[in-house]
Amino acid sequence: MSRRATILFAMTAWLFAGAMPAMAYPDRPVTIVVPFAAGGPSDIIARVIGEHWSRALGQQFVVENVTGAGGTVGATRVMRAAPDGYTLLLGNLGTQAASVGLYTNLAYDPRADFEFIIMAAATPMLVAAKKDLPVKDFREFVAFVKANDSKLNYGSGGVGATSHLTCLFLDYLLGTKTTHVPYRGSGPALQALIAGQIDYVCDQTVGIVPSIQGGLVKGMVIATSERSPVLPNVPTSIEQGLPKFQTTGWNVLLAPKGTPGAIVDQLNAAGRAALKDDIARKRLLELGADLPSEKEQTRVSAAELVRSEVDKWVPVIKAAGVTVN
Repeated sequence: MSRRATILFAMTAWLFAGAMPAMAYPDRPVTIVVPFAAGGPSDIIARVIGEHWSRALGQQFVVENVTGAGGTVGATRVMRAAPDGYTLLLGNLGTQAASVGLYTNLAYDPRADFEFIIMAAATPMLVAAKKDLPVKDFREFVAFVKANDSKLNYGSGGVGATSHLTCLFLDYLLGTKTTHVPYRGSGPALQALIAGQIDYVCDQTVGIVPSIQGGLVKGMVIATSERSPVLPNVPTSIEQGLPKFQTTGWNVLLAPKGTPGAIVDQLNAAGRAALKDDIARKRLLELGADLPSEKEQTRVSAAELVRSEVDKWVPVIKAAGVTVN
């Protein structure tokens, strides 16, 4: 081939390559980091959404549980990951709001260091006790805790987890000081409750509904204004005389800051589709989750949720004097 022909061939190849579209996303498996142990509420929600995304987008969305420091280890890992859409985070109230008040040296800013994809699900919080705790309802539970708070303990998914914050809030309202036993996720805490190793938990419905339905633990109260359709026999905090005990967990899908907008938009659309999918929707509703409305499914709404929850919980945490080094 002559020198001129070689140059023309190279230029043609270069121009052709430049005209080729970018590789479609995703073209390889995607990791969804859940910053808590398997079996907890965030883990369950991530797997339900991930299964739909795998079917809809043609690549595996693999859940990886990265535990430690109330979920902040996993969140930090995603914050530092390549912003290419292949490492995502399912954050929650603990990792994306309470962490700002709990950790003096937090490695990330939940409001600025992530791209917001979608709010996946909200989950009412409830109190569940071990089977042999000598109380039959929440009113008796409150009286028992007030009389024995120095002897009682509760388990959580770790310092700063939603389950910890809810029990901390309950202690605040009751004027009690029970002992906190942190685990590496709500799943292990629930197993400890079933085994009678701890006295109670304050957990999200998504993780604990089957255990209450199966009679493995006792559902005391749900921290919402209305009873849950999947737990109709568990009364609300309003019914049981503690109307201020109202709190809801939430889970938001996030990507590292700088992830291309087209990818984040694609994931938002896939998230919206998952929340309409018969299989995914049915599974989440059966577990007691509250699904976001159409307005709450936007990227902007997810960002506003995180900012407002930081503003809500940081003062509560500072007033309680809880910090983590």
